[in-house]
Amino acid sequence: MRCLFFPLPALGLALLSGLAHAAMGFSEISAAAGDGPVTVFYPSSSEAQPVRRGPFTLDVAAQGTPVRGNGRLIVVSHGSGGAPWVHADLARTLVDAGFIVAMPEHKADNYKDNGNPGPDSWTMRPAEVSRAIDAVARDARLAPLLQFDKVGVYGMSAGGHTALSLAGGRWSPAAFLRHCEANLEGDFQTCVGLITRLTGSWFDRIRKWGALFVIRHRFADSTPREHQDPRIVAIVAGVPGSADFDMASLATPRVPLGLITAQQDRWLVPRYHSDRVLAACLPRCELIADLPTGGHGALLSPLPPGLTGLIGDMLNDPPGFDRAVLPEVDRKTTAFFSTHLLP
Repeated sequence: MRCLFFPLPALGLALLSGLAHAAMGFSEISAAAGDGPVTVFYPSSSEAQPVRRGPFTLDVAAQGTPVRGNGRLIVVSHGSGGAPWVHADLARTLVDAGFIVAMPEHKADNYKDNGNPGPDSWTMRPAEVSRAIDAVARDARLAPLLQFDKVGVYGMSAGGHTALSLAGGRWSPAAFLRHCEANLEGDFQTCVGLITRLTGSWFDRIRKWGALFVIRHRFADSTPREHQDPRIVAIVAGVPGSADFDMASLATPRVPLGLITAQQDRWLVPRYHSDRVLAACLPRCELIADLPTGGHGALLSPLPPGLTGLIGDMLNDPPGFDRAVLPEVDRKTTAFFSTHLLP
């Protein structure tokens, strides 16, 4: 398959090999009251062992002894209904380069509780990222190994929406409503999630009416949402949700911004989302990788097995997509952070 990448800086190449001998440590730490746990991956001197988490087996040093890496933290914001484990391959590449990786559990929009995805969650997520940084900064084992003046953020899907917010993007629930009123059929899964789908039958009229009824009832607030954290100085957004952003606010990102796109994404259709962001911010942002045959779940690595029904249709790989390209995407992402976070 064709896969487009930007050149890997020499600095990134050197750093990627720096800690490849260390195991990947794994632990959970507590965040602020009311927040879920923060899962942390880090370089460790302890021995890695297979650890089972859901359908995944991770080769990690659970509660292993942390060792000093490059002194920088990356926070990963998961997608709707997401879990830390689906970003474990990216975490390993980042840890091998010396980064510590923290993954907050976004409230009511995670694999244990997906009761309130969408604009309500998108409003809360950026502050949850900031509180995850605070949590790591309080941790007695990890905080001494880090400097917190230069933190990176990676987000995928709804996490990509979080990333764009932290990059200076402004959005509002009312903008989400306007988008769905104008593009409901073309971007149906963005507007309704995984509740239902269009089938081409006469019942689609009822589905669309019901979707707009709920959205109009819940998302009329036009107050702009924005969140800044001066510690965050480099951001990567993977297949981000972005149709509700004021693109003028992303024309000049407040920090270096990289994007990863997948042209066969049917959950966040590119022409409404990532293509709009790129049109607004290039050349002031970077296209880290474009996956012409990748779907919405292309950046989930490992991909959850056995997905069926609508969620399977949205996340399973389209025909022709080769997952062998993903380690290179992870290396490019790591090099982006190395370039912008390391001295």
